[in-house]
Amino acid sequence: MRALHIITGLGVGGAEQQLRLLLRHLPVDCDVVTLTNPGAVAEGLAADGVRVTHLGMGGNRDVTALPRLVRLIRSGGYDLVHTHLYRACVYGRLAARVAGVRAVVATEHSLGESQMEGRRLTAGVRALYVSSERLGSATVAVSPAVADRLKRWGVPAPRIEVVPNGIDLDRFRFEAERRARTRRRLGLPEGAFVVGGVGRLTAGKRFDVLVRALARLPEDHWLLLVGGGPEEHTLRRTARAAGVADRVLFTGERPYVADGSPGPDLPSLTSAMDVLASPSLEEAFGLAVVEALASGLPVVYASCPAIEDLPPPAAGARRVRGGPEAYARAIAGVRAAGPLPRTAPQVAHRYSITGSADRLMDVYAAAVARSSSPSSSSSSLGASSS
Repeated sequence: MRALHIITGLGVGGAEQQLRLLLRHLPVDCDVVTLTNPGAVAEGLAADGVRVTHLGMGGNRDVTALPRLVRLIRSGGYDLVHTHLYRACVYGRLAARVAGVRAVVATEHSLGESQMEGRRLTAGVRALYVSSERLGSATVAVSPAVADRLKRWGVPAPRIEVVPNGIDLDRFRFEAERRARTRRRLGLPEGAFVVGGVGRLTAGKRFDVLVRALARLPEDHWLLLVGGGPEEHTLRRTARAAGVADRVLFTGERPYVADGSPGPDLPSLTSAMDVLASPSLEEAFGLAVVEALASGLPVVYASCPAIEDLPPPAAGARRVRGGPEAYARAIAGVRAAGPLPRTAPQVAHRYSITGSADRLMDVYAAAVARSSSPSSSSSSLGASSS
């Protein structure tokens, strides 16, 4: 089987890094097209031996990219097209159908109740998404919570498949030596209690809550923010105003895998933390939380479908409702409880990347089988034109 993955961009982000990890475990000949921003993850994919093409799309309304994408799909002889993120899903589904590929799978990585990929949902965004969804074979939701949202949007339940995000358990396994090395590299004082936050620095992630919580905690508490984004300058100002700027470290975007880029990778930074805090109110899965659990970290969080969709309790994870005061109390409670063995709980093992790849292969096989059936192809065309 030959598959083409189409994604909006390949900067460092959860969906982008999830794609790279997935391609390492899929037994499929895969190429990748990025519509925009061939960033660090594109370089990592190329280092893995994956062919990456930058389409050079100028913006959401750059329709001149569509015929280029159609030609690329036709020339590749692909059996299946898999799209990731909103813009790639809209353009990629249409291009695949025009190019004659009827096995089209899309993964919905970042659908919240009121936002998608950090942007506010509007009636127009929703209508365009649902219309383009009909051109595909199946839509993959990364959690049952996302599947429920898609159903409420009007996506038929039989077209939705739940395939959770996966993690590389071995890469996040805790190592005391790596922890000590990373903390020295960051310049953390001996005995510092490190609160971690991982994700894009956007308003929706609410990392300002952690900055303000830090101001309510003793001076041996530090905040380590892993990620880049438009809110970094605002967060720095907030830290200065709260009097904690000297105890907040910004690492910038960090890859999952050490590829020779300057600075430690994400698993190394996770090992340096003492607790992971995720105050975001809307998550599609909660990948940072699961990765922290895989590193044996205690976690305090506001939203994490990966945990909430499972029977309680999830060892090491506590849901926190509220703002800076509530998070300060929760973090103080973790500190008071004392250190726990840094081993991954069962919830982390449920999300192994090998299991996610196996489940996705089942989705691929069903999509290709349906696309080769004359009756299903004609009915699918009818649905897409209705």
